[in-house]
Amino acid sequence: MDGETGGGLLGALGWVITQLAQSLYNIGWALIHPGQWLNWSDPMAIMRIVYYGGSVQLFFALFTIFAILTIVGLWRHSVLWGYVRGAEWLGNNVGRLMAWAGLLMVLQQTLIVFLQRIFLVSEISIGPFGKVFTKDLSWYAEELKLYNAIVVALCCAYTFIQGGHVRVDLVYGVVSRRTKKIIDMAGSLLFMIPALTVMWMYSWYFLWRHLITPKVSASDTFEQLERKARIVKWNVETIGFSPNGFNAYFLFKVLIFAFCVMMVIQAMAFFYRNLLELREGAASDGKYLEKDRLGDETAEKVAEIH
Repeated sequence: MDGETGGGLLGALGWVITQLAQSLYNIGWALIHPGQWLNWSDPMAIMRIVYYGGSVQLFFALFTIFAILTIVGLWRHSVLWGYVRGAEWLGNNVGRLMAWAGLLMVLQQTLIVFLQRIFLVSEISIGPFGKVFTKDLSWYAEELKLYNAIVVALCCAYTFIQGGHVRVDLVYGVVSRRTKKIIDMAGSLLFMIPALTVMWMYSWYFLWRHLITPKVSASDTFEQLERKARIVKWNVETIGFSPNGFNAYFLFKVLIFAFCVMMVIQAMAFFYRNLLELREGAASDGKYLEKDRLGDETAEKVAEIH
């Protein structure tokens, strides 16, 4: 049994090393041949993006990039700070922009109530560029769910950066600064990224099953997808829950995947921020962190007035 166990461990280790070595080749191939996976007019390119978007090869490619970035960043902190600043800039600005969907949701709901209850209108037509878009009020009413989903999916990274998520604090508040940094780093690597990886896998194939036919799944081999490529065609989901209701529910699948991408980027940034703050000392806490302090500024102005 000991020999079998040792052989199994060596085999697993060899497989991991092989995948890491191949990941460098895969990254280079993808960069040199972008048309082979980005030209979606080619059925094989579609199947390549479907297969590799949820594959072991992609995982090891991203892991290799993460490892290289970490090693270089430990040598030159400016590299990691550059990533942290870029990732947080992206999360903050996407969140601030998409938060306007909340206002749009309120205004559209108010418009629907007035048109339906007061003016007894059953349809809304929009045609600012000459082409008229006419839908039933029920379509616009169900579309409100999309605005809510946009806020939840694309403002989550912003809320995370701003420290606005609810935290269950059992020991975090009483431990030392160093321990807090280690807890945050471990949380990013052991909980946040694995959970997002699982969600990524499910959302990826869930998305493509509602965009193309024949259906694809995580169990499909590349050879099976090659055969499906001969008959693949775009078949974007346009089924609503009611006859005249909102019929673009594939956008919700896109948002789930977009949420995963945004949060994976922030999980890495959170890990790097805590690593750098741990190495550079307390003086670097909150370095380059752009937080919105509208509430604090308002309170300060009120205090000045009084």
